[in-house]
Amino acid sequence: MIGIALILLSLQMIGEATAPLKEARFMPQVAGYLAEDASTALAVGALLAFLLHSSVATVLMVAAFVQQAGLSMEAAVPLVLGANVGAGLVAIWLTRGMDRKAKLLPLGNFVFRTVGAVAVLLAVSAIENPFAGIDAEPALLIVAVHVLFNVLLVVCCLPLTKPLAWLVEKVVPEDRRAEGEARLMPQSALDQRVVGNPRLALASATRELLRMGELVEAMTRPIVIMLEKGSPEEITGLQLMDRNVNAIHSAIKLYIAEVNRGELTADQAERSMELVSFAVNLERAGDLVAKNLLEQALELHQRKISFSQQGLKELARMHDRVLANMQLALNVLVSGDVASARELIAEKDKMREMERECHNRHLERLKSRTPESMETSNAHLEVVRSLKEINSLFAAVAVPILAREGLLRDTRLVPAE
Repeated sequence: MIGIALILLSLQMIGEATAPLKEARFMPQVAGYLAEDASTALAVGALLAFLLHSSVATVLMVAAFVQQAGLSMEAAVPLVLGANVGAGLVAIWLTRGMDRKAKLLPLGNFVFRTVGAVAVLLAVSAIENPFAGIDAEPALLIVAVHVLFNVLLVVCCLPLTKPLAWLVEKVVPEDRRAEGEARLMPQSALDQRVVGNPRLALASATRELLRMGELVEAMTRPIVIMLEKGSPEEITGLQLMDRNVNAIHSAIKLYIAEVNRGELTADQAERSMELVSFAVNLERAGDLVAKNLLEQALELHQRKISFSQQGLKELARMHDRVLANMQLALNVLVSGDVASARELIAEKDKMREMERECHNRHLERLKSRTPESMETSNAHLEVVRSLKEINSLFAAVAVPILAREGLLRDTRLVPAE
C-alpha cells in the first residue's frame, strides 16, 4: 500500500512539475518532432528508462507529459515502447560482471522486448489515428498501452523461449577458463544428509569454517605486496574474494541454525554457538582485508605514494606475524589443543607490543619529517590497526577452549583496593 501510494504521489508531483511545459514555446516543436519520428521517440524512451533504471518511472513520466504538457499519443506510445526496451538494457547492464549463465536471461529478455517493441511500433504506425475512437484519459491510456504490451509479450513470446534460449547460448561465448576454475574450486563441506546427526553435522561445519579461514588467509597473504606495488586489477581481484567469504559465512549460519532445530546435548549446543561466533569473526576479518587494507592499497596506487622503507619493513614484520597466527588459529579450530590455544592468546599481547612499537617509530619518522611517512601517515596507522584487529579475530577461537579449562581471567584490571 505504501509503494502504491508513493507511485501515485510521484505521479502527482511529476504532473505539477511538468505543468509549466504546456505553456513552453519549445514543447510543441519537441512533441511534433517525436510524433513524426517514431524511431527517435523509441530511442529516447529507452534512454530515459536506462537512466532512471525503471520502466515504470519512465511510463509515469510520459503519462504526466501527456496529461500536463500536451504530448501527443503519436509521440507517447513510442516513448512507452522504448521504456520497455530500456528496462531490458538495465538488466544487461546490472549483470555485466556476472558469469555467462547469469548473462543469458537478461539478453533473452532484451531481445524479446526489442523485437516486440519494434513490431508493435510498425503496426501502430501503419494504422492511421489508432487511438482516435478510444474515449479515455490520455494518462490512463498510456498506462494501458504499457500493460497491454507486456501481456502481448507473454502471449507471443512464451512459445518462442526454447528457440531464443538456443540463440543466446550461441551468441554468448563460453568462458572455458572460468568454468574450469569453478570445477577446481573446493566444494562446500556442509553435508545436508547429516543435518539430523549433530555430531557429524558439527564436524561438517568445522570443515567449512576451516575453508572460510583459509580463504581469508589467501586474501591476507599478498597484502604487503599490494601495498607496495599492487595494480588495481590485482587488488580488485582480491577484493572480489570477499564475496565468497560472505557466502560461506551465511551458509554456515543457516546450516547450524538447521542443526539446532534437532536435539542437541549441552556440549553440542555450546559447540554450535562457538562455530557461529568464529564464522562471524572470520567474516569481519574478510571485511577488514577487503574494505580497509586493500582499499588503502588502491588509494596509495591512485595517489602514487608509497611507504618509507623502514615503515614498510615494520608492516611486513607485523603482517608475517599475523599470517603465522592465522595458521595457528586454524590448527586450534581443528585440534582444540590447549597448549596451542594458550600460545595463540599469548600472541595477542605480543601483537599489542608490536602495534605500540610501530606507532612510536612512525611518530619518530614524522618528527624527523620523513616525506614518505608524512604522506602515508593515515594509511600506515590504518594498516597497523587492521592487522592487529584481524589477529584478535582469529585468536578468539582459543577463548572457549581455555575458558573450559579455567585458564582465562575474568578481567585484565588490577583489583581495586
